[in-house]
Amino acid sequence: MKAARSAATLTLLLLLTGCGSPAAEPESTPPPAPSATGAPADPTDAAWVQLMTPMNESAVALLSLAADRSGDTGVRRWAAGLRSSQNGELARLRPLLARMGLPHTNVHEGHHMPGMVTQDDLERARTLKGAAFDRFLVERIKDHLHQTAQVSRSETGAGTRPDAKRLAASLVSARSIEIARLPAPSEDSG
Repeated sequence: MKAARSAATLTLLLLLTGCGSPAAEPESTPPPAPSATGAPADPTDAAWVQLMTPMNESAVALLSLAADRSGDTGVRRWAAGLRSSQNGELARLRPLLARMGLPHTNVHEGHHMPGMVTQDDLERARTLKGAAFDRFLVERIKDHLHQTAQVSRSETGAGTRPDAKRLAASLVSARSIEIARLPAPSEDSG
């Protein structure tokens, strides 16, 4: 059991170390913030919630563009439903940040990491319309769903807070359903 927890912690940490750009200077990591009870937040739980929150926020920003940029009614409907689901997750992640005594700041701002919709992605998406936008949207969201499922699976094994682990487990289940519902946008250019 201890070996499985160590492996899960290592996986989560390895996933999180991918967030720095290749040219970025290493930054010192501040100690975990005290939680509302005064005890420091577990580093694994803190890392997970501080990653999941901006990942969902950036996915919501991309999904929001579908209403005006998508060329497919089915993709627009899918994007609206997934955006609602991601916002629902944010409504659970943000209070968890607060309960852990963590600030609502994006500690991954400017980082390029697997599954993170970046500012560059959002700018690119704003230049696309129709089927080209749909293909871009589905591909970026597919990456987001896979990566957040992987990170959340790591939290379920390595985290220590029951509330964080329950939320992570529910996200893993949701991702399985969401990945199965990914649309296949048309190949028409547009």
